[in-house]
Amino acid sequence: MVKLESYYASRKTARAHAFITKGAGRVRINNIPVEMVQQEVAREVMLGPLEVAGDIRNKIDLSVRVKGGGFMGQSYASAIAISRAMTGWTKTRKEPKDHPLTRTVREDLRKRLNDYDKHLLSGDDRRKEPKKFGGPGARRRKQKSYR
Repeated sequence: MVKLESYYASRKTARAHAFITKGAGRVRINNIPVEMVQQEVAREVMLGPLEVAGDIRNKIDLSVRVKGGGFMGQSYASAIAISRAMTGWTKTRKEPKDHPLTRTVREDLRKRLNDYDKHLLSGDDRRKEPKKFGGPGARRRKQKSYR
């Protein structure tokens, strides 16, 4: 039986789970090949980490399950999950003889992905700041007097 390794990522309200295995380079998003994704910009965002990986892409299979949010939020969440999956997959210490990549190739891939994804993995600066304790609430803003 093939062992699946799962990695999670989110962007705005979109959540993605990426599953990575040894394989022949197949990438599926919600059980649909990534080449059939309609929005070209979203497809390019999803394939960004795989372009950085180069020919290593042909040695793994990726399956991403994504839901919530819009198509761009889903594509960024998928890209982050794919990047985390490939980075985590290179860190694995279990059964090194079964791993299709050598240690030097894995370290190089991890370094390239970390350099590429610094802005994706650092979090989103555009999120709304949480409400401060003791600040004006909805009642004080709507009513002139509440005594």
